Amino acid sequence: MTVRQGRHMLKAALMAAVLGGLAAMSASSGQAKEFKIRVTAGDHRLSAILLDNATARAFVAKLPLILPMADLYGRELVYRFPDPLPANETTTSGYEVGDIVYWTPRHSFVIMYAQNGEIISNLQKVGRIDSGVEALERMGNIDVKFELVDD
Repeated sequence: MTVRQGRHMLKAALMAAVLGGLAAMSASSGQAKEFKIRVTAGDHRLSAILLDNATARAFVAKLPLILPMADLYGRELVYRFPDPLPANETTTSGYEVGDIVYWTPRHSFVIMYAQNGEIISNLQKVGRIDSGVEALERMGNIDVKFELVDD
């Protein structure tokens, strides 16, 4: 091995170590934070986890909150905020029963309680109801309370 080759290998090893260290620091300090919330609709109390994204953080900043949610399409409860929430990770995708999403064109905060297989554009995932979402199926239009749960 020449001196030049040795320097090149040393430089590559040092660069790998530095980049690996930065990635580890980023992962430990920038760990995604999830928000636990309680969702109350009528006599039903559900728990949910919100993701760590701009939309969820803006929603959490408004809590506690009671929203008059409309039952739409036999699949979702929806509230349309008068002003938009930030949403910088929108996609065109399907959804799963229990998903909490934000549909940007109409500033719609949505709990999906039934599936029809539709693919929806401009959809921002916000979180997910842990269990019991089927209780929302026949409630119709209802006031829903959202509260942050302390750990």
